[in-house]
Amino acid sequence: MLHFDFDRLHRVGLTTTLAERARVCAADLGDELELLRVTSVHRETVQLHDGAAETSARPLPRLAHELLEAGTALAVGDWVLASRDASGQRWVRQRVPPSSHIARRDDDGSRHAVVSNVDHALLVMGLDDDFNPRRLERYLALAHASGVAPIVVDATDPASAASFAHVADGGRTLVLLGSSGAGKSTLSNTLMGAAVQDTGAVREHDGRGMHTTTVRSLHRLSGGACVIDTPGLRTLRPDVDEATLAASFEDIEKLSAQCRFRDCTHGGEPGCAAGEGVDPDRLRNFQKLLRESRRDTLTWVERRQQLSAWKSRGREARVRMKMKRSED
Repeated sequence: MLHFDFDRLHRVGLTTTLAERARVCAADLGDELELLRVTSVHRETVQLHDGAAETSARPLPRLAHELLEAGTALAVGDWVLASRDASGQRWVRQRVPPSSHIARRDDDGSRHAVVSNVDHALLVMGLDDDFNPRRLERYLALAHASGVAPIVVDATDPASAASFAHVADGGRTLVLLGSSGAGKSTLSNTLMGAAVQDTGAVREHDGRGMHTTTVRSLHRLSGGACVIDTPGLRTLRPDVDEATLAASFEDIEKLSAQCRFRDCTHGGEPGCAAGEGVDPDRLRNFQKLLRESRRDTLTWVERRQQLSAWKSRGREARVRMKMKRSED
């Protein structure tokens, strides 16, 4: 049986929708259950918040296996159902289906959970050497694919934080995303009104910062919202399908309808409206993201076949070059 204080848990982001999902999940489990929110994830344990204090718990091996099979894992921001054993140890029994979930892909296509149940993604970018429109496009695609509203932030002073105070009220959760040294932890401290997160200096020669934040963590704000600080992502491959990617690059999608050829790839074909009307770097970034998205949908067998085809073309190219040199 599940008992919880909604008003207390609302202070760490519980909504009526998530509360109802939790009740449905609890009905299948029985026993005495607690509804708690994940504030940090470690190798074998997670930190959970009950709206008043944090506690530690271990996920059941069965649950960890099920989530792994589903291509996901417990993430900061998740809501979970937990119970205690005879010795008082807390165990995470079930994950409440999230209202939103941000994940990224590795080069092999595998998914990695970033955060769950967030309303707004604050995309933090410095105006120094950290400024990179192509990286920003990737973060925007990541947010759109997850159903999370993005807000681009290029300053970390209190005046800047005040500009999005309207999304930091009770029951909402914000996540800070950006590269190392962009100012995520500084902004997090500004929002909390205290130096909770460690910050580090930025190197003068390239504007890059060290990974002062090494784990994702959730914190409560005085206005009633929660904020999740995250480490800088060294590589960013959004977990996004082709349709969502096209929506993130709306200008390219609209111009595509004006291309001379219906199957135009925007790779230099005559009459390509997208090639004529979109910044070349932006277009190349879109095409690269599109290739990554298509590659992520391949099965293991298809990946092997693709790799074999690439190797075959490479061998053929080397043979042609060798023949050409011998003719010369």
